[in-house]
Amino acid sequence: MNARLPIGVFDSGIGGLTVVRALAARLPHENIAYFGDTARVPYGVKSVETIAHYATQITTFLLDKQVKLLIVACNTMAAVASQAIRDLSPVPVLDVIDAGARAAVRATRSGRIGVIGTIATINSAAYTSAIHAHDAAVQVVPRACPLFVPLIEEGWLDHRVTRLTAEEYLIPLVQQDIDTLVLGCTHYPLLKPLLQEVVGGEVTLIDSADTVSEQAAALLASQALANPGTAVDYQYYVTDVPQRFQQVGERFLGRALAPVHVVNW
Repeated sequence: MNARLPIGVFDSGIGGLTVVRALAARLPHENIAYFGDTARVPYGVKSVETIAHYATQITTFLLDKQVKLLIVACNTMAAVASQAIRDLSPVPVLDVIDAGARAAVRATRSGRIGVIGTIATINSAAYTSAIHAHDAAVQVVPRACPLFVPLIEEGWLDHRVTRLTAEEYLIPLVQQDIDTLVLGCTHYPLLKPLLQEVVGGEVTLIDSADTVSEQAAALLASQALANPGTAVDYQYYVTDVPQRFQQVGERFLGRALAPVHVVNW
């Protein structure tokens, strides 16, 4: 396989750009093709069958772009469609759930791990299963936090409404003596300072964007697929509202986005 080929990253919308940001920091010479399904977001309230259909459609699109690695940046897609994606893909597939689960098991001292995410991610119990695959003795305390995504996309990262919402969601988890909290949605890392304040310094936050970028670096190195070049190309594909994607996406990335291409299925 050509090491100069891009890494394919996909998400239901904008949130997966936190994974792109982590990849850019850890693997600055890699080309990236990003797909955000902005016409059909949010995925978190859709059926398993619908999410699986969308996920395989996006996988096919990125494989047609000749990627060398696929990263499922959407926790909801990873929760309900990761096996379907792997069955379809001839290239390696990483997902944020497995990466986050591994990191949480390494981090916990008490064996009590909280997980927050969308309704679909939490209802799937995918994090619980992934964590128990690494340590069956760990107790997982899940909590759906559906209001975080719209608050983040509104830019209310330290707004009093966001703080009150975080307290409502997270204080019950802290009261159950968790010492580790998995941010089970790629939007949530933008709230890390606020979430850390709410849960306190004794609770370790697990950012799956960081952990999946570590996995990607290790995989590329082990398979001699690291890009030897230095001219980096990022391509962004969306299914609707490219202007909003670019505007909000720059907040997620912390820098300007390359031109955004609209895909019409």
